Amino acid sequence: MSKSLLISLFMTLLFVLQAQAEDKSFPGIEEIMSSEQFSEAGLDRLSAEELKALNAWLVRYTAGEADIMRQHSEEVRQASKDVDIRSRIKGDFNGWSGETIFRLENGQVWRQRLSGRYSYKGPPNPEISIGRNFMGFYMMTVVETGKKVGVKLVR
Repeated sequence: MSKSLLISLFMTLLFVLQAQAEDKSFPGIEEIMSSEQFSEAGLDRLSAEELKALNAWLVRYTAGEADIMRQHSEEVRQASKDVDIRSRIKGDFNGWSGETIFRLENGQVWRQRLSGRYSYKGPPNPEISIGRNFMGFYMMTVVETGKKVGVKLVR
């Protein structure tokens, strides 16, 4: 498995684990990866016991060593800068007003980081994109309108 695929896998896993913290369950790598990624990595050839062991290792790794990797590995730091999250806001959305909490369909929860107001008048469940700006801070964009606001991951 290539280093970039592993890094991508771990970054995705971190976001999913944070999102899953709300219901305290880990869905397993087979749910986190697309079926194409799962097959490309050769994971479809693992037995049920091997898959269970891999999932247990991923949970332990994420709980203990992943933070160390983000702190000490330039490759992991660079990969985390390149992460772009695409999801939809869960439920009704009217915009933001200073300290707005954004609950996403992917399970993540983000909080408005920068002041400002925006009144959204479009359809419910707008698609959003979250990425890092040139300073390294997360910015959320409402795809339909292009409006942006600084955000911070809550879980």
